[in-house]
Amino acid sequence: MQTQPGIVYQFGPFEVNVASRELLKNGRRIKLQEQPCRLLVALLENSGEVISRDELRTRLWPHDMFVDFDGSLRVAVRKLREALDDNAEDPRYIETIPKRGYRFLVPEVRRVDVAYQAAQVTTGSGEDPEPLEKDPTPVAVSPGRVPLLKYAIAAVAVLLLTAGVVFLRQKRVQAKPLTDKDVLVLADFANTTGEPVFDGTLRQGLAVQLEQSPFLSIIPDEKIQQTLGLMGQPVDTKLIPAIAREVCQRTASAAVLDGSIARIGTQYLLMLKAVNCESGKTLVSTEAKASDENHVLDALGNVSVEIRNELGESLSTIQKFDTPLEQATTPSLEALKAYSSGTQALRTKGPDAAAPFFKHAVELDPNFAVAYAYLGVMASTTLEPSLSVDYRTKAFELRDRASEAEKYWITATYHKGVTGNIPKAIEACDLWIQDYPRSEMPHLYLGAAVLPVVGQNERAVEESVEGIRLRPDYAIAYGFAIRAYTALNHYDEAKATYAQALERKLHTPFIDRVMYELAFAENDTAGTAQHAAKLEALPRFGHQMLSMEGDTAAYSGHLNDARTQPPRDG
Repeated sequence: MQTQPGIVYQFGPFEVNVASRELLKNGRRIKLQEQPCRLLVALLENSGEVISRDELRTRLWPHDMFVDFDGSLRVAVRKLREALDDNAEDPRYIETIPKRGYRFLVPEVRRVDVAYQAAQVTTGSGEDPEPLEKDPTPVAVSPGRVPLLKYAIAAVAVLLLTAGVVFLRQKRVQAKPLTDKDVLVLADFANTTGEPVFDGTLRQGLAVQLEQSPFLSIIPDEKIQQTLGLMGQPVDTKLIPAIAREVCQRTASAAVLDGSIARIGTQYLLMLKAVNCESGKTLVSTEAKASDENHVLDALGNVSVEIRNELGESLSTIQKFDTPLEQATTPSLEALKAYSSGTQALRTKGPDAAAPFFKHAVELDPNFAVAYAYLGVMASTTLEPSLSVDYRTKAFELRDRASEAEKYWITATYHKGVTGNIPKAIEACDLWIQDYPRSEMPHLYLGAAVLPVVGQNERAVEESVEGIRLRPDYAIAYGFAIRAYTALNHYDEAKATYAQALERKLHTPFIDRVMYELAFAENDTAGTAQHAAKLEALPRFGHQMLSMEGDTAAYSGHLNDARTQPPRDG
């Protein structure tokens, strides 16, 4: 049975809204990630019946996606039981049927079609919601049922709004909004002012604004670079509308966001539109004026809020996640341009090339929190621990000058790299996941940097696999999963993850590094030699491999070889 929007399941003190994937207990939201929630819906749709493991595999994971199915299913069941406060040994809700699957035990599950119920409210009908049992008990409006009433009222409002749209259709064509599954490509702003300070800067500022949204999803720049390579274009190709639209089509995205800035006398006009990448038709558009250069970032914030609303995001999330751009980044156009250049250099050339731009950004604006955070992370990779602590501490002190997602990142990196308070770092990432369920970054940071510190390797695997599911084209995510599997001695799963990355033609030197570690763990000398050879010729990695091969020789008892490893270029 396919899930349907507008359906709410009720059992005991719990309610599950299928469309929003919310779990409520006595009206209060219970944290539950997507896979455990999908598992719960599958069980509720088959309440009282055994649902097989094969069916759950089909329901929970795409057929072309590799996961450690047994382990991932156990994790989803465990997280679901934790949310329901259930006990595997003495279950009230979820029963394990050995070698077969699982069964939902509660017979009094009610299935409510909220949209249908709301329609009955508008027509005066008092029919009961559709039950799963033949003789259900009527539902009273109690504190635990208030959310259902809320859904019904909201559905009535939707029906009335729909009627209004039909009435006004002759005056205005209603653009089709996006869904929370759609993805956007962010094009470069067309700059006709002749002022280079806007080049790259406005796109970066808009990206910061839109990434605050838990509803919208923007194609990552790394994916854009991969796609440009497949198109035979340089990775730094300017994303003019035609190029951006082809990227949009190749990545199966929904629309392109095209922006422009023009100067009219002393004023600036910013325009932003969403264009369907298949048809080329404009879905929505908006514009804003700035009285002078100092107010351009204000205008950019205004068009970003308007476009989020026009594309279908709810006002409640816009209000919650709308840190003004000048507060989320910087009020200085020059500092924002330096920051934009830094992120571009970091993607294409690495930390050494990016660091001067981030340093210039904080020179121009000493309160630029996220620029300090980047400097802190990069200092740790260049083995400057005291400098890393200083930068991370500064970012944490200024964290109120960042977007909500960046606050979580800054907090997590601070506690992981400065205070050593790993539970606090985990808490920040968990809150990050709760507010931004479509983001892979908190999962990957947990799996790669935080959980291994305290030996939570099983959860590190879970989070790394979830990161791959959310962003299957991100090469380094596979490296994190390989390392986590290796730490658990799950070598077959690590190799399968590597095979999956190869099948997708994804590569990063980090993958070869962790595969070297896997080969070492298995005492596979041919494997260590193979991956070492790939890394030796690379700048920054040749010296690392020299050190690792020396450690390998020493571990094997070849101390003389460890002392006399020949120097290599790079």
